[in-house]
Amino acid sequence: MKAPKRPPIGAQLGIETWTRVGVRKSSYGARVRWTHPTSHHREQVKASFSAPEARAGWIADLERAAKTGVDAGQTLSTYVDSLGDRWARTIDRTSTYDPYAAGLSRRVRPTLGHLPVGMLTAGLIDRAIDQWETEYGASTVKNTVAALVLVLDEAVRDGLLVRNPAKDRARRARAGRAHGHESDVNPRELALPDVATLNQLVAAVVHEGGHRCWGDMVTLLATTGMRFSEVSGLQVRDIDLTTGLIQVRRQTYPGRGGLVTKATKGRRRRRVPIIAPVRPTLERLTVGREPLARLVTGPRGGVITTATLRDATNWDQVVTQLGLDGLVRHGLRHTALTWMADSGVPLYVLQRVAGHQDPAVTGRYLHPDSEALIQAGTAFSTWWAQTGPTEQVPPGVAEGGRQDESGA
Repeated sequence: MKAPKRPPIGAQLGIETWTRVGVRKSSYGARVRWTHPTSHHREQVKASFSAPEARAGWIADLERAAKTGVDAGQTLSTYVDSLGDRWARTIDRTSTYDPYAAGLSRRVRPTLGHLPVGMLTAGLIDRAIDQWETEYGASTVKNTVAALVLVLDEAVRDGLLVRNPAKDRARRARAGRAHGHESDVNPRELALPDVATLNQLVAAVVHEGGHRCWGDMVTLLATTGMRFSEVSGLQVRDIDLTTGLIQVRRQTYPGRGGLVTKATKGRRRRRVPIIAPVRPTLERLTVGREPLARLVTGPRGGVITTATLRDATNWDQVVTQLGLDGLVRHGLRHTALTWMADSGVPLYVLQRVAGHQDPAVTGRYLHPDSEALIQAGTAFSTWWAQTGPTEQVPPGVAEGGRQDESGA
C-alpha cells in the first residue's frame, strides 16, 4: 500500500477548506498545497471528512509534518523504521543492543506495532506487558520494556506524545513467569546449600567436561562472588597471592560481533579476597605464567563463557542429578555472597566485594535464617533483662488487665 503524500520539512503550506451541506449529512473537505524545496514542483493533497473536527486534525497533522518531519498518525512499527538506530544511541552496542533490538522486533512490533503512536497509553502498555509475562522470562520482558521506553522517549522529543506512557506503566508485583525466575526470589534462595554440594558440583562438571578448567571456573565463581564475565576477564597479573587479593578490572563476554572485553559493570574496579581453600587453585593457575595471560581458559585455550560451560558440562543435566534443579551459573555468585554474609562480613565490605552501587541490593544477602533470628531474639532478650525497662502496671489495674474494684 502506497503511503500518502506528505509535505517535506520546512515547506510553506497553503490551506483551502470547504463544506458541502447535504440533506442527511454534510462533508468537510480540505486541500493542502506546497512547493517542494528541492524539486520546486507544486504538490498537493486533499481529503474529505464527515466532521469538521476530523478535518482540523488532518490539517494539524500535515502542519506538524512540515515543521518536524514526523507523522503523528503513523503506526509504531513505521515510526521505529523511521528512527533507524537513533533510539539506541544511549545504550551499549556490544551488549545491550541485541537483546533490546530483539525485544522490539519479536514482541513490541507484533503486539503494539499496528497502533498509531499517538494512541499508545499506559493502560495499553500494561496489557502488553501482562501478555509478555505469561510467555517470557523476567530478563526478556525487562529488555523489551526498556527498548520500548527508549523508542517512546524519541516520540516525546518528536512531539508525537506529551509524555512517555511506557514510564507510567503500573508497578509490577513480579516480572516474567512466576515459576522460579531469580528476580522473583531472594538471592539467598538461589545459592548452594553448603560446601559439600559445591565439591560435588565441581567434581561433576570436571567429569562431564573432561577437563579441570570447568571445575576451576565453578570454584572461582562460588568463592569470590565475581560475575561470570569478570572471572572470564581475569589475567594472571590480577591475582596477588602475597596480599591475598584479586583485582577485578575488566569483563569478557560474547557481544555484538564476537567476544568483548571492557571495564567492569559501572566501570568500577574493585578487589575481592582470596580465601584459603581456593589458594592452591590460584597458585596452579598463576605460577610460571605470563602476567597478561588469561587466568582461566577452556581445554583449547579459548575464553570460557556461561554458554560454553553449560554446553561442555551438560550443566542442566548435572544440576538436576544433584537435586539442584534450576541452578544457573549466576547462582554461584549468589552462593559466594550468601556465604560471605553468613560468615559475618559487614554490609559495606560485602557491597564492595559484590560491586553493587546500591547497598539495598547487597542487603538482600544479609537476610538471616530462622536459627539466626532465634539467636537474635535470645540476645535481645538478654540485653533487655539487663538494661531494658520492665513492664509497668498502671495503678488500679490488676495483673490480668482488669480494673481492681477495691482500689488496692
